[in-house]
Amino acid sequence: MGGAGVLLLLLAGAGAWRPPKGKCPLSCSCSKDSALCEGSPDLPDSFSPTLLSLSLVRTGVTQLKAGSFLRVPTLHLLSLANNNLETLPRFLFRGLETLTHVDLRGNPFQCDCRVLWLLQWMPTVNASVGTGACAGPTALAHMQLRHLDPKTFKCRAIELSWFQTVGESALGVESFSYQGEPHMVLAQPFAGRCLILAWDYSLQRFRPEEELSAPSVVSCKPLVLGPRLFVLAARLWGGSQLWARPGPGLRLVPTQALAPRRLLRPNDAELLWLDGQPCFVVADASKAGSTTLLCQDGPGFYPRQSLHAWHRDTDAEALELDGRPHLLLASASQRPVLFHWLGGRFERRTDIPEAEDVYATRHFQAGGDVFLCLTRYIGDSMVMRWDGSMFRLLQQLPSRGAHVFQPLLIARDQLAILGSDFAFSQVFRLEPDKGLLEPLQELGPPALVAPRAFAHVTMAGRRFLFAACFKGPTQIYQHHELDLSA
Repeated sequence: MGGAGVLLLLLAGAGAWRPPKGKCPLSCSCSKDSALCEGSPDLPDSFSPTLLSLSLVRTGVTQLKAGSFLRVPTLHLLSLANNNLETLPRFLFRGLETLTHVDLRGNPFQCDCRVLWLLQWMPTVNASVGTGACAGPTALAHMQLRHLDPKTFKCRAIELSWFQTVGESALGVESFSYQGEPHMVLAQPFAGRCLILAWDYSLQRFRPEEELSAPSVVSCKPLVLGPRLFVLAARLWGGSQLWARPGPGLRLVPTQALAPRRLLRPNDAELLWLDGQPCFVVADASKAGSTTLLCQDGPGFYPRQSLHAWHRDTDAEALELDGRPHLLLASASQRPVLFHWLGGRFERRTDIPEAEDVYATRHFQAGGDVFLCLTRYIGDSMVMRWDGSMFRLLQQLPSRGAHVFQPLLIARDQLAILGSDFAFSQVFRLEPDKGLLEPLQELGPPALVAPRAFAHVTMAGRRFLFAACFKGPTQIYQHHELDLSA
């Protein structure tokens, strides 16, 4: 008889009492308040509901069910020592409010995510717990379970799975909230429109709500000001336009041609706030045009400043550094240039060294730092971090054929998606301990065909990722959180 079992019997005491028929399994010996089972790998499922102590030692049992002890809620002492248990099911001890001692020693526990719940449970109970040592994995072999830190376990995973397809190709996608409801707007150059999508609560999918005529559109940028909705449609040919909706229940209508002599070949549009005023900046990629800052003045948006003339800008990114508005412009002719807002206009501050052939830039914040994702079509795409005076290289990622390297904060996860025209698009996640982006998954199936932009939206408690593709339909994926400790 095992020592732990003898101890439990002594504590309970032996008496002349005999349990009712069927309340003491054949493989056990029972007294009035205790039961000791030894030598049988089949766990009994019938015990007196008033047991105070239960010892299941050296039975060779390899697994337990979550509700194994629900019928004995009065247990004070429980021993599962010297068995073949590699893990224990979550909530195994649920309902055992009177436990004072649990003995788990002598089991070959695998100290992976499956024991995380046990490590989190032990500090919350008044019972003393004898846990023993880990049998695996190799890095933790022979370490006492009580010495493990739950914070070091990475037991939460995420997955992006396909949800819906939107037929036409797109160059851009943006999310916005209007009248308390999230919406998405797609820039669809071949369909010649900005397509606004809303959530259909009955069908549980996204549906078209409204479309704006915009041939050769490259960017549809929304702006919500109270009950009013504006959409800037930046177009390669025919001039860029501003559409407006004065209030709920009305349709968007074109209200203004935007800087027709300056915006000759727009490539990107961004929204930013300067001195409390909404503004758009439109990056122009023509030799004769110029990147232009347009700010609200009365009912429309008018040029405030021309930037970066003759540099054929491909992308604009608005960000805040050192508490001030900044603007980063990527160009086909030189390294990205950083401007800061000073005296009511943007002034050149610095450029980004070692960053040639940058097609687009996007930023994100994490842990108090500002990071940049720089998209490069031929060279390696780069992750850079602001050091207080300039952006410095932190990480390089192979990216041949990439037109978009876009960071997105979805739930608690800082992701970055590297789109590719020649291979699967890659999803990376920022690992806070390392401060680096680590591969998470390939995005698909279905595979993305020439992705150009990504955006996410939360709808009805569910999180979705939109992938706008230039040579194929827009794909929508759903973000799932997986608990590996379950």
